[in-house]
Amino acid sequence: MELSGILAPVLTPFRDDGSVDEAALAREVDFTIEECHADAVEAAAVETQEYHYLSHEARRALIRTTARLVKGRRPLIVGVTHPDVKAAAELCHLAEDLGAAAAQALIPLRPFGGEPSTGEVLRYFETLGRGTSLPLVAYCNPGPGANAPVPMMVALAKLECVQYFKESSRDLRRVGRLIEEIDRAGHARFFTTAEMLLITLMLGGPGATTPPPAVKIAAELLRCFRAGDLKAAAEHQRKFTLFPARWIHHGMCPVMKAAMRLAGVDVGDPHPPFEPLTAQEVAELREYLHGIGLTAR
Repeated sequence: MELSGILAPVLTPFRDDGSVDEAALAREVDFTIEECHADAVEAAAVETQEYHYLSHEARRALIRTTARLVKGRRPLIVGVTHPDVKAAAELCHLAEDLGAAAAQALIPLRPFGGEPSTGEVLRYFETLGRGTSLPLVAYCNPGPGANAPVPMMVALAKLECVQYFKESSRDLRRVGRLIEEIDRAGHARFFTTAEMLLITLMLGGPGATTPPPAVKIAAELLRCFRAGDLKAAAEHQRKFTLFPARWIHHGMCPVMKAAMRLAGVDVGDPHPPFEPLTAQEVAELREYLHGIGLTAR
């Protein structure tokens, strides 16, 4: 199975005691698959999912619960990010047991500080790859992870175990070069973000990763592109020029959790101590989402 299209990392709803609200998660997974038409679902794979607030065992439980809720309706990508490659490998084994399609790992910083060398990153993924039968998604997100330069990304792509990339830079020059040197060169498929989706598709990339409810717009954009309607695809892409950018100073998680509530699926607020959007910002977001068809009917 080759992953393609829109990959959706479902947000993590928390109860007041910090545990995962499984009922809210179930509603979100159904919404993501049945109404947003995501091509795959990601479990505990990106920082917007707030998995880092969970203990190792609670994170494993979240992955198992997400897999159970997906019920095989879409391919499952399991996040295995951990600075200790042995712990990441344990999560890979869980993903294998759950029938996941791939395991996604953040290109790591050095745990003691500083950017890693290319050799260190290659050894991390080589070690991880030797311990799993799953294809790996190398996830580049500077900040929580390393700021991987282009030569490092190309070297990673030449590892047999790395079959996919998730790139978060939103830098057209970088993305264009990496699609050319990685995806079109036949090394690995190269996914970007919703803000870069149309240009990614036009350059030959397979799609993007974006959380709900934005995945609904992305899926429609992809449908129009595949149908050859570039004008309609461009109109959908324009919706991402302001959403989430206008509110992104809060971070992706608070914006998307507010948007999910406005879309009719309440997944709560960001995990404390981080703040949700203000009432005024929610009102502005509601007006914008209503204009692009993302508010609840």
